[in-house]
Amino acid sequence: MSSSKQHHEDPAKDHSEDEDEILNPDDVAEEIDEDEDEDAAMDSGSENGGDDDQIMQELQFQNDSAAHFDLHQDSIFTIAQHPVLPNIVATGGSEGDDAGGLGYVFDTTPAEKDTPVLPPGWQSDPSQGQQQQERKGQDALFKIEGHTDSINALAYTLPKGEFLISGGLDGKVRAYMSAKDGRQYRFLAEVQEVEEVNWLLACPNPDYLNTFALGANDGSVWVYTAVRDKNAPLQIVQSYFLHTDSCTAGAWSPDGKLLATVSEDGSLYVWDVFGEAATAGLTQGEGGAYVVNLSAVDQRFAVEGGLFSVAISPNGSFVVVGGAGGSIKVVGLPRLGADATAGQAGQILADLQAQSDGIETLAFSPPPLTLLAAGSVDGSIALFDTAHRFAVRRHIKEAHEDFTVVKVEFAKGAGGCLLTSCGMDGVVRRWDARGGSNLANSGLVQEWKGHRGDGEGGGVLGFVQGDGSRIVTAGDDSVSLVFDAPLA
Repeated sequence: MSSSKQHHEDPAKDHSEDEDEILNPDDVAEEIDEDEDEDAAMDSGSENGGDDDQIMQELQFQNDSAAHFDLHQDSIFTIAQHPVLPNIVATGGSEGDDAGGLGYVFDTTPAEKDTPVLPPGWQSDPSQGQQQQERKGQDALFKIEGHTDSINALAYTLPKGEFLISGGLDGKVRAYMSAKDGRQYRFLAEVQEVEEVNWLLACPNPDYLNTFALGANDGSVWVYTAVRDKNAPLQIVQSYFLHTDSCTAGAWSPDGKLLATVSEDGSLYVWDVFGEAATAGLTQGEGGAYVVNLSAVDQRFAVEGGLFSVAISPNGSFVVVGGAGGSIKVVGLPRLGADATAGQAGQILADLQAQSDGIETLAFSPPPLTLLAAGSVDGSIALFDTAHRFAVRRHIKEAHEDFTVVKVEFAKGAGGCLLTSCGMDGVVRRWDARGGSNLANSGLVQEWKGHRGDGEGGGVLGFVQGDGSRIVTAGDDSVSLVFDAPLA
């Protein structure tokens, strides 16, 4: 997911046409004049301003959660899950205007089946079987402090979650050492090289433990390794400065050898972070920093409005980027290892256009499935078959109605065929990605509600799901909800 929070709003739709688009998406306010001289209704209020006769509107509310965490005072922008202990989750966000940022670590395991929580401002509806009593929220195991602005990026390092890393709109990167049980933490170190951190990603390369990357609003990309060394606890591995605008998203290759990043300037770089491609003579640029670079200079790659999402295929053979106007580009990558070869590196393999607005999120299904899911600001999800010339397998046009699809991710369980999504409508949904090309069949398996959504300031800004059996959300309404999500 792009980490720049403005992309979680619903910006004005961009219906600009592209001469090369494969699919032409269907382009999908009444003003009431009030008569100032018209008499007010008899029940509109009393002489003292209507306080005594104020009509209270009861809101019906559905909450499917099994547990919740509600210590945040404002939006939860980011969420991370311990890689070994999936019940341990960290959340980070804003504490309100001029109040800085704050995060928490908590155990998502539901204590017991009980009454659903009703977030602030909601009223229970007895006719729907709801009771006035509120369920107790999960307790905090640790408080992430020290940020003077919102925490909008979190990551546990791989492979064992030895460190928890936080990044904020204050530009700070703070590292905390985690105990083996994931329930105790100790502050390790802080660095600040940028004005704002947009995203953090743990590196999966088994030869470089506890390494992570970040992208910043100035376009820079940084790679650090966290170590238990009080003299140099956060060590810079690489730093790159070739994006000319905000670096909006990043993705490691599955083996952790390459790092792909995209920017609002419309550029893609695939960095040779650890030098393996350079050793094989496959790098470009001054100092051999990258293996692929494409930008708007190549008109075939130009995306007016910038790029906001990126993902690398499970076999590492190509990278996919998503941007404004529903544009998706597929670019070849070199092969590394004993049989290293440039192959189709840097070649544009496909130019896709199934959606009408920005591509906010991209995800690949685990093998042997060969699906690519794309979530759009237009509220739709498109499924492409990467093994058949990226043909559209399914286009779920109203996956989240007219609200931005913030994140899509395939569940690891159930053979990898189940796709989880969340959106600014406040709903989490799960889809069965199997089936033919019948676009009328959405494949909806289940949905979970509990956040406000629907324009009420309560969209879902992210989620984690482990193997897929439990989904934990980051809510714009300051609540994190835990949903049981059986895979069978």
